[in-house]
Amino acid sequence: MPLALYVLALAVFATGTSEFLPAGLLPEIAAGLDVSVGAAGTLASAFALGMVAGAPLMAAWARRWPRRAGLFGFVAVFAAAHAVAAVTGSFAVLFATRVVAALANAGFLALAVVTAAALVAPDRKGRAVGVLLSGTTAATVVGVPAGALLGQLLDWRAAFWAVAALCVPAAVGVLLGVPAGADASAAPPLRTELAQLARPRLWLTLLLAALVNAGTFGAFTFLAPVVTGPAGLGRGWVPVVLVLFGTGTFLGVSAAGRLADTRSRQLLYVGGPLLLIGWPALAVCAGRPALLLPLVLLLGALSFAVGATLVTRALYEAPSAPTMAGGYATAALNLGAAAGPLLAATTLPSATGPFRAAAALVAAALLLGVVGRSLTRG
Repeated sequence: MPLALYVLALAVFATGTSEFLPAGLLPEIAAGLDVSVGAAGTLASAFALGMVAGAPLMAAWARRWPRRAGLFGFVAVFAAAHAVAAVTGSFAVLFATRVVAALANAGFLALAVVTAAALVAPDRKGRAVGVLLSGTTAATVVGVPAGALLGQLLDWRAAFWAVAALCVPAAVGVLLGVPAGADASAAPPLRTELAQLARPRLWLTLLLAALVNAGTFGAFTFLAPVVTGPAGLGRGWVPVVLVLFGTGTFLGVSAAGRLADTRSRQLLYVGGPLLLIGWPALAVCAGRPALLLPLVLLLGALSFAVGATLVTRALYEAPSAPTMAGGYATAALNLGAAAGPLLAATTLPSATGPFRAAAALVAAALLLGVVGRSLTRG
């Protein structure tokens, strides 16, 4: 794999850490800016919704930029937004920086996906996407817990400064690592790309990705109450369980990177039904830590293996719309990440309700996949 891919993964690590950072710092942010915890919680929604709206818009805007310059510019704006967030005393300004950071992240990911695919052979897109998404999985394993710990030990502002600092080597790496020849100026006309996006199979793939990701993040968001509730474990076990899930996501993305190019159907046909069984099994085993812990690891792996494979399939379904397909794939994943916790929350106060909601979302994806495939065959 080209070195530039790992540079892009480092930037994705920084952006992924930022996306979930406020969740671990809500009490500190609320106290520091004199707002309610509920108000502070809207920072996560601001970022997710900014990603959903911004991904296709930023992809369309930046699609003909030189990729190296575009990637560097988006990382620079992302870093600047976090620097402003770290010094502001206004919640409104902090909220605005989350929107700006989300737009910059959306543009970066749209260019990063097409750049990663262009850096490898046409039949290795899945491997490239796997390396890129490993930055997100590393963020869940290392970045988010470290940011939360840093914010608790020092101040929530220190965590935002740390994300801004992470962007510096990523920006330098983009300038030095992404080839100057990685240029999008020869991209097809926007009308051509949009015509590709009208393909039913592409929209089916994007919808499946959104549903699977909604289930994943709906369950992930409410893991902590299960650990301290039905499982009967102390709060000290919460980071352990989150790291287990994050480790599983890394393994899943790695597997998808190796298999999505050549065995995507097999991976989806096996991984999807296992997810449908796994989420209810997690609900049933919530009171048995010896079963709960390995299931969390397994479901993290299955969720991200299926999700990453669907992203790869989206790129293959729209070969003449690389930038816009990447933008819409990013939007689909973030739509799921935003909607999943909201849907899962409706199943509370049952601690295991979110796991059953995740199973229902996966079931909907499987049913839609079977019906949609029969309708779009040929």
